[in-house]
Amino acid sequence: MKQHLFITCIAVMLSGHFVTAQEQKDDAQKFDKQAFQAKRNAYITAEIGLTADEAAEFIPLDNELKQKQFEAGQECRKLIRISRSQETLSDAACLKLIDCSIETRIKEAQLEKEYYEKFKHILSPVKLYKYQEADFKFMKEFMRGSNHHMHRNDRPSPNKNK
Repeated sequence: MKQHLFITCIAVMLSGHFVTAQEQKDDAQKFDKQAFQAKRNAYITAEIGLTADEAAEFIPLDNELKQKQFEAGQECRKLIRISRSQETLSDAACLKLIDCSIETRIKEAQLEKEYYEKFKHILSPVKLYKYQEADFKFMKEFMRGSNHHMHRNDRPSPNKNK
């Protein structure tokens, strides 16, 4: 049981690390949210094949969804940052991180479902499916690029707590 809890705790910490990887860079390499959003919007528009009218209606809603999902995870990211400053994590702290992570994913899924209903009025089912594929592909490529900038010291180290 403790081993399972330990592995789950590490998984939560690692997932949070990807979200906060940009926040850990020094001031000279701060994450440029506007540039990221512009690049993502252009990518999504091109991959889906949005018309100008569709893009004008869809992109602001999609940006709104992503902002709300980001905000839903702020508390969890805060807990993860605090946990990294500790040498070891108690079982209670690990459980709190896991609960927070699960609650965040639930909130994000609820937001996705809410916005999916709005998106259905703008995009055809084919374009909506292409959007999901393009969104996943863009984030995968972004994370692949972000990992090249991570140094060994930046990666979280497992904390054994027995």
